[in-house]
Amino acid sequence: MKTVTAEVGLGPMPVPRAELKLVRLLSCCEAMAADKRNPDEWRLEKYVAALEEMLLTLKKDSSKPAPKVLNEYSRKVDFLKGLLEAEKLSSSSEKALANQFLAPGRTPTTAKERTPATKTVHLQTKARFMGEMRNELLDLEEKNLRKRMTPVPDEKQSAAELDAVLQHHHTIQEKLAEEMLHLARNLKNNTLVAQNVIKQDNQTLTQSLKLADQNFEKLKNESDRLEQHAKKSVNWLLWLMLIIVCFIFISMILFIRIFPKLR
Repeated sequence: MKTVTAEVGLGPMPVPRAELKLVRLLSCCEAMAADKRNPDEWRLEKYVAALEEMLLTLKKDSSKPAPKVLNEYSRKVDFLKGLLEAEKLSSSSEKALANQFLAPGRTPTTAKERTPATKTVHLQTKARFMGEMRNELLDLEEKNLRKRMTPVPDEKQSAAELDAVLQHHHTIQEKLAEEMLHLARNLKNNTLVAQNVIKQDNQTLTQSLKLADQNFEKLKNESDRLEQHAKKSVNWLLWLMLIIVCFIFISMILFIRIFPKLR
């Protein structure tokens, strides 16, 4: 996909004004999504809504870019929408799972980017959601342990023993969090494998359709040739019959002339 900078106009083809505005706002939204935001931050959501409207306008524009470029813009806008929806979920586990299914952009938005900004945002949010999920698990377990193991006045349990037990449970929860991360990675890998299988099936179907079209075209050409050949055969037969009829007619005339009717 072509990359667009704020100083567009130096390239071989001028970039439409609507596309330039969309790219600038998209780059701004990607930068805001990469930064740490307050929970009550509302600007990014408004900007993404404006991006959707600008993208619809650009698709209807007479000087719209190539379909591949429009698809990449749509992919990035959908990623930002999905990211905002994932952040609104209540639990960190739901956020992490929703983040797994987000599809970032494949190409940089501007020429200054080495890697697509949405990919960077995807990795950052993935790490943040996983960290929140891990902290929630550890905090919940720690609270439960403290409730169960609050020392009774009659018991003589030292603080060191309590800390040792808590540390042991911390270790268990860390292992659990690692296992959940492993399961999340496996889920992502399975999703990618399924996408690849579907892509290969689509390619096979496309090739089959192309072969069917080619065979149909060949069959049509052969049918035309047979039809022309049949017409030629019929024409020759008609001429032959016409010649025979003429010959018979002339023969009869000559016969009548040569052998007049006997009286």
